[in-house]
Amino acid sequence: MLDALDLARWQFGLTTLYHFIFVPLTVGMALIVAILQTVWVKTDNPKYLRLTKLFGKIFLINFAMGVVTGIVQEFQFGMNWSNYSRFVGDIFGAPLAMEGLIAFFFEATFIGLWIFGWDKLPKKIHAATIWCVWVGSVLSAYFILAANAFMQNPVGYELNDEKGRAELTDIVAVLTNPVALTQFPHTIFAAVMFAGTVMVAVAAWHLKRNQFVDDMRTTLRFGAVTNILGFLGVGLSGHSLGLVMTETQPMKMAAAEALYDSASGADASFSLFSLGTPDGAHEIFSVRIPYLLSFLSTGSFDGSVEGIRDLQSTYTEMYCGAGDTLLTCPTDGQFAPIIWITYWAFRWMIGLGALAALVSLVGLWITRKKQVQLPKWVWNVAIWTAPLPMLASLVGWVFTEMGRQPWIVFGVMTTEQAVSPGVPAWAVMVSLAVFTIVYGGLAVLEFKLITKAAKAGPPEIGETADGDTDHQSLATVY
Repeated sequence: MLDALDLARWQFGLTTLYHFIFVPLTVGMALIVAILQTVWVKTDNPKYLRLTKLFGKIFLINFAMGVVTGIVQEFQFGMNWSNYSRFVGDIFGAPLAMEGLIAFFFEATFIGLWIFGWDKLPKKIHAATIWCVWVGSVLSAYFILAANAFMQNPVGYELNDEKGRAELTDIVAVLTNPVALTQFPHTIFAAVMFAGTVMVAVAAWHLKRNQFVDDMRTTLRFGAVTNILGFLGVGLSGHSLGLVMTETQPMKMAAAEALYDSASGADASFSLFSLGTPDGAHEIFSVRIPYLLSFLSTGSFDGSVEGIRDLQSTYTEMYCGAGDTLLTCPTDGQFAPIIWITYWAFRWMIGLGALAALVSLVGLWITRKKQVQLPKWVWNVAIWTAPLPMLASLVGWVFTEMGRQPWIVFGVMTTEQAVSPGVPAWAVMVSLAVFTIVYGGLAVLEFKLITKAAKAGPPEIGETADGDTDHQSLATVY
């Protein structure tokens, strides 16, 4: 029987991961639509206008669903994590407030101007509004990541022993947290990847049926290039994030590699695949690349990487000593996260992203001479590539959050001490069941709306008697 803490963890994980399904596509697709519309303004080629309308509709459907699910996240802290909210609300609330009052307000305002401005604003001004939407979505992502980064690497605060809480002392330090600065490009490039594979999937679905061939060929190659560039960005930013993670959360890097004993140089090898005993104490089989873990963790092939056992001893001495404030030492005294989850989440994150990029690379090669007459299974592979970057992002977040355990705020507060003390397990179970049912229904609705819009293809854009674009038809496409 799960207790209130376990159920609260499941609920927060469920609602957070579900919300994050929509975030990457919103951020990435806003950029795609902005680029397509800008190309249309520059070239006056109606093909790019049709594609702007097609992917603009997919963007709007996804954005609306993301807003609905995002609101629930704010309530989570008050419902099941009141101790956490009381203890760090003064700091954690600041970037969340900026996200709502600045970024989301900015984004929502320009979405309205973009939707209703087709027949009212000059073309260049109207194109600028969708770029503003993208800026707003990126700002929103940054403030959320800054809030999360405080949980990974708390900065800009001091503990008030009299009030028993952490208080904000430097908002600039919170917003320029090294974890946030490295998580941000990693997340944005992952979002771009997801948008690219969605474009590839939409194009593949139509090309398989020989529909809208000219528009969809452009879409296919545009999406594939976007996906590959996004993957390169994810890789480079991921290396920077790994360096910061090793510096601020060495246990997370050790868990990602199931590295029990500290190692350096050739011994600090990167494990492509490993099997071990259930307690992780003994390795049965492993495929390793020498020096790579040392380089990924420290930027040097001779760098030293701390192992789980050494870190456990260090943390026990640091956080479970006589001066412990009862917020830093877990009940069981264990400072390592669940190793098999962090180990495999790290590999699934990399593997799924690499597979999506590989499919796009092959797609670019086989369609390089305007070749679109391909076997159906080829198009099916391209279609089913669409969710790979999204799945990579989801397991990436599982790795990020699980790797921080047992702390909710690293080195400051454990997760078990952050849960609401007066909420019984049955109450959490009821809200968890409700969220699961509602989110399941919303997932079906989202999938049907987006697939309907994608299968409809690019809309017909009318022309006026003098050959110009019919703005009335543009305004009614949505």
